[in-house]
Amino acid sequence: MAVRPLALRKPLAAVALLALLAGCQVTPSAELRGTGDLGVVVERATGSLAVVDTSHHRILERVEGLGDLSHASVKFSRDARYAFVFGRDGGLSRVDLLTGEITHRVMQSGNSIGGAISQDGSLVAVANYEPGGVRIFDSATLAPVADIPATYRDENGQTQRSKVVGLVDAPGNRFVYSLFDAGEIQLVDMSGGAPEVTRFTAIGEQPYDALISPEGRYYIAGLFGEDGLALLDLWHPEQGVKRILPNYGRGEERLPVYKMPHLEGWAMADDAAWLPAVGRHEVLVADADDWSLLDRIPVHGQPVFVMSRPDERQVWVNFAHPDNDVVQVIDTERREIVATLEPGEAVLHMEFTPRGEQVWISARDSDRVVVYDTRTLEEVARLPAESPSGIFFTDRAHRIGL
Repeated sequence: MAVRPLALRKPLAAVALLALLAGCQVTPSAELRGTGDLGVVVERATGSLAVVDTSHHRILERVEGLGDLSHASVKFSRDARYAFVFGRDGGLSRVDLLTGEITHRVMQSGNSIGGAISQDGSLVAVANYEPGGVRIFDSATLAPVADIPATYRDENGQTQRSKVVGLVDAPGNRFVYSLFDAGEIQLVDMSGGAPEVTRFTAIGEQPYDALISPEGRYYIAGLFGEDGLALLDLWHPEQGVKRILPNYGRGEERLPVYKMPHLEGWAMADDAAWLPAVGRHEVLVADADDWSLLDRIPVHGQPVFVMSRPDERQVWVNFAHPDNDVVQVIDTERREIVATLEPGEAVLHMEFTPRGEQVWISARDSDRVVVYDTRTLEEVARLPAESPSGIFFTDRAHRIGL
């Protein structure tokens, strides 16, 4: 074996060392981290997103330039690295949580209300008010894949376009959503590449939002124009839509509704579904087997989000204006309110850490996010934020409908 002379080896070693040092100088020292304890807080006043560390209660980055976030929602990529932000102005943005950068952004409509990620993570769908319909994009590039107008015939036989609400993902690379103006549910199958649309008409008056059960079987649309909900069994879509809880407000006068409830924040606990009652100061409890009404729990105001702690022992409820400075905690075994908390003015959203030991609550008009211990119900942290609204943690990446 040939051996280089010592005089030659020394210069080569020096060159290698210089190259290594040069590489260190041009490569920034980034903190290595996983994404499992990350999340985002929507700052609606500034059109920004605060990337947060849920374990250490701190803000890591602020991502700006996201447009109108007055009713923004967020979904996460399959690997939980990217956040897809659905702006009210029709903007769809893909944000890298590790670098704090917007990787892609498209203005895909005039008025958007939310979106969903397909089961395999390859597609992102957006629900639009204007023009009414659903648009589907490649999740890696935001290149357009499909445009599905939400058309229907009005009472005069004219073709109209409806606002789309309650868009969720379903198993089999399917999306399900409701048409507010048409009283209709549509199921879109993207498993073959091109959209195959199944329509379910006459489901009830003005479906305003919807949810999908955790295992992906039941899609339930709430009805704003009448009492009750519409249920579609995705295991047996050929059976059509059935009505559930049709008479929960019979004989009672509905109160003015200042903010639509959000069914996506519903709760499954103690073998029952916990749902906000439209126009009433009540949380409805329904049997999860036959969807009959089990109980009506009086609460502080008109509920917006009714959310279960991951172990299902508690349900947390926030409320519409003018009662939106309060959050109430319900014990699901006793079906009783066990605490009334005051995190700040205009509470808009709540989010549990993945195992439920803490809950983060946004108080928009107090410009803060308050973190509570869900066992002791004591405040453990407070973060400043610019008019915070939605809070979303990355464990949603692995849950159907979230």
